[in-house]
Amino acid sequence: MSALVRSRTRMFSINSININRFSSSVTTGPSKESIISSSRILNDQPPSSPTQPPPAARAEKKSWNFLKYGLIAALTGGVATAGYATYAYSLDEIDHKTKAFRASANRSIGNASSSFDTFQAYLSSSAMAVPAKLVDLYIDWRRLTEEQVRSFTDPNSDKLLPDVHPLEQHVFTLVLDLDETLVYNDWKRERGWRTFKRPGVDAFLEHLAQFYEIVVFSGKPSTDVDPVVDRLDPKNCIRYRLSRGATRYVDGKHFRDLSMLNRDPKKVLYISAHALEDSLQSENCVSIKPWQGEVEDTALVDLIPFLEYVAKHAPADVRTVLASYQGLDISKEFIERSKEHQRRMQDQKQRGRLWRH
Repeated sequence: MSALVRSRTRMFSINSININRFSSSVTTGPSKESIISSSRILNDQPPSSPTQPPPAARAEKKSWNFLKYGLIAALTGGVATAGYATYAYSLDEIDHKTKAFRASANRSIGNASSSFDTFQAYLSSSAMAVPAKLVDLYIDWRRLTEEQVRSFTDPNSDKLLPDVHPLEQHVFTLVLDLDETLVYNDWKRERGWRTFKRPGVDAFLEHLAQFYEIVVFSGKPSTDVDPVVDRLDPKNCIRYRLSRGATRYVDGKHFRDLSMLNRDPKKVLYISAHALEDSLQSENCVSIKPWQGEVEDTALVDLIPFLEYVAKHAPADVRTVLASYQGLDISKEFIERSKEHQRRMQDQKQRGRLWRH
């Protein structure tokens, strides 16, 4: 009995070993096969080709690129042409040169024309319509721009002064600058800004107001000019005041354009410490030494004899008189010429007396 049990136990153990071997071979076999087959599939798979757009999409993209670059080229050419026209030609010249071209776009098509002529005229008019409209838009834009620019650069009126009274047609106009000519503005930290009158300015204004139409012409705003003139001229010797709005703005600077005064330029004198720098008519200028607070200054008073002489003798063109003093100190040169004139007159008198004797 025991021998039978031992033999069954031995058979069971052998079968268990075989089953274990079989199961291990079965479980390891497929795992190795799956790994090998997966690597083969990945390595043997042909490379995938990139997806290409259909021919219709490529043609549409090319058409859009052509249209886009064509519009950019047309816009660039139009801007360049407008820039050159703005630089090289005035608005009136462009209007005159393009008048026939713009008229051709509006040409009417007659009813009596043949079909071919009608089609040709219609085609020509259609081709010219867009460029002609662009030219019209450019002219309107430039006219508006120039008007806006002129409102900032040109004087605020074509006639800065009212018409001369008929009884004062013979009167000369004396234009005076303000800063460093009649007054000096000084600033100090402890007191701020303060305005000082030039020595002799009261006598200068009161005396010459008898002979001249006196005008103050400053490059500052009227809000700065009017309070100073009110304190400077309590006797109203100054008839008119002109400020920055009456100047001409050129290259970042405000110039006095004496031709806009509504006065005969033959009878206009402009006195300023910076006359040749801030006036467009140098032939009408009388330069004076800039005043910056010197107590001993007599420049204004020294000019009175010359200005009185001009007003009394009324030369046909004061610009000719001023040209004879070009580069000289007018007040000193006038004294020398007056002395020389008196010597000549005395010599003539003495010769006349000797001739009578």
